[in-house]
Amino acid sequence: MASTFQPTDDSQVLDAVTWALAEVAPLEIVGRGSKRGLGRNFQADHSLDLSGLSGINFYEPEELILSAKPATPMAEIEAALAERGQMLAFEPMDMRPILGMGAGEGSIGGVFACNLSGPRRVKSGAARDHLLGFNAVSGRAEAFKSGGRVVKNVTGYDLSKLITGSHGTLAVMTELTFKVLPAPEKTYTVLVSGLDGAAATRAMAAAMNSAHEVAGAAFLPAALAGRSDVSYVQGAGSSITALRLEGFGPSVEQRCRELREELAEFGALEELHSHNSIRFWTEIRDATCLTAPADRLIWRLSVPPTAGHQVLATLSESLGAKGFLDWSGGLVWLSLPPSGDAAHEPVRASIAPHGGHATLVRASADTRASVPVFQPQPAPLAALSARVKDSFDPKRILNPGRMVAGS
Repeated sequence: MASTFQPTDDSQVLDAVTWALAEVAPLEIVGRGSKRGLGRNFQADHSLDLSGLSGINFYEPEELILSAKPATPMAEIEAALAERGQMLAFEPMDMRPILGMGAGEGSIGGVFACNLSGPRRVKSGAARDHLLGFNAVSGRAEAFKSGGRVVKNVTGYDLSKLITGSHGTLAVMTELTFKVLPAPEKTYTVLVSGLDGAAATRAMAAAMNSAHEVAGAAFLPAALAGRSDVSYVQGAGSSITALRLEGFGPSVEQRCRELREELAEFGALEELHSHNSIRFWTEIRDATCLTAPADRLIWRLSVPPTAGHQVLATLSESLGAKGFLDWSGGLVWLSLPPSGDAAHEPVRASIAPHGGHATLVRASADTRASVPVFQPQPAPLAALSARVKDSFDPKRILNPGRMVAGS
């Protein structure tokens, strides 16, 4: 008989995993359920519902750290930070709109479990670079902790890097401690109109290699720029290459002027300020221009920044893909017509000459169960991953099959 465990503290999490281990009964690990559609579709008769583990444990703005339970809503985290003029610098994506589940209900545990990082990754790093420590229960029914409350705490293995992005397949996190940073006083965005992918890549590279501390670099083809809710972007009638500058007001204004001078050779330039700039980068972060139609497949490709426009052009021509570039060309978001196999072979063939990896973000449950959602690993790396899984969860009771079939 299927059952749902709803612990309200760490000891009850340990009890639930202990039972599952004894019975060899796989558990689906659920925080607030916002990312159930991400990863492989798998079946588990029992679930571990962590929604009772919610709330901020401590927040020390002067030390730039915050600790929270895994099911704490992102809205609660962001509200607490905004009150003190701070932010999560890695700018985690809200996946609910693209997965068709509405916005704003994700949890902090899900952010780190999936290693969600937004446009600011090019400057501030990924989610895994901001997790200082955590408490968890492994698939061996052993409670453990890693890291601490300060950046310089490097005692032992850096398990924070390992657990982030493991999609709940190694351990059940019960507490997370992470870095926060001051929010910028001003946010401006320099827009270059009318570039093709190759020219946009050169413009983004020039901006990123400049001394102006660019905190976001993206390219939207004309068709997708027209879907923006920012009036200037929507009405541009051409592609948009966007470059974000943040910080104290006078500094942002000066850097913006200088960057415009340096990019003048690329074409017509405009700026977005304050509200419109923030709104635009939220759209890029959440890939909202790809949410409709809801039956189209969505892929997320990570490649060298110089290769992104080539991959996008190839798949647009061969598969009818629509997409855009983030991370200065290193992240390719793709929308494809629906198909039973998600076109996974040609998609992955397109990145093979460049290296990188491709993740199927949105597809039907049947498709996600039948094709590799995550980039298949070479045999030596797959063997290493299996040994790591053996170390943490030898009986495969935590989210089995979420990332790799049978594991």
